Amino acid sequence: MRDAKRASGRSSQPLLPIEQAAVVKTGGQTQEEYSQNWAGAVWSKPAGTFTAVTGTFTVPTASGSGSASAWVGIDGSSCSNAILQTGVDFNADGSYDSWYEWFPAGAVDFDGLTINSGDVIKLTVTATSTTAGSAVIENTTSGQKVNQDLTSSSALCEQDAEWIVEDFEENGGLVPFANFGTVTFSDASATTSSGAVSPSGATVIDIQQNGQTLTQTTISGSDVTVKHT
Repeated sequence: MRDAKRASGRSSQPLLPIEQAAVVKTGGQTQEEYSQNWAGAVWSKPAGTFTAVTGTFTVPTASGSGSASAWVGIDGSSCSNAILQTGVDFNADGSYDSWYEWFPAGAVDFDGLTINSGDVIKLTVTATSTTAGSAVIENTTSGQKVNQDLTSSSALCEQDAEWIVEDFEENGGLVPFANFGTVTFSDASATTSSGAVSPSGATVIDIQQNGQTLTQTTISGSDVTVKHT
């Protein structure tokens, strides 16, 4: 399935916003916005620039049909010409795909990493410059770890950090969005040239399609929780 999926053009995409008024959440500290394809938390335009993003989640069991993907990344919201990201796809047929991507190039599968429902996965991307970086996925349950050094002619702005569950694209359109239950990115943090930040205070993003809200995202300290509704 993974070979077929990549051959058919699996790719993450920048944030596809839905234009409507933002909703101010608890204490006026977090705003909620809506997207066709992203759910989670986005920090944009920090003091300094983002150089790394990390987060840990427990692999869910997807149901229904289609797929969804959990990833961390740099850029793709306020700056959409490039995204450095890594993550795991969970498919309703029970399979899982681990991957890295420097958008606009497509996703590439990691080899040698076994993933099962319930495994605890740590994701990290690091930008060593605007055109070079690395992606690391560690299965802390099994002890397996894979990494990939990357370069790209598409330069990062280093203005966004994300912890995202995505309805990704395949064959030029969004895949059916699988019911993944709940994904919580714990110990989530981003490194800037001015220091580290947690997701607390980041913008909350939820997915809306055909007039229906498909996710519910909350932020608590260093945790970002995305529920399929």
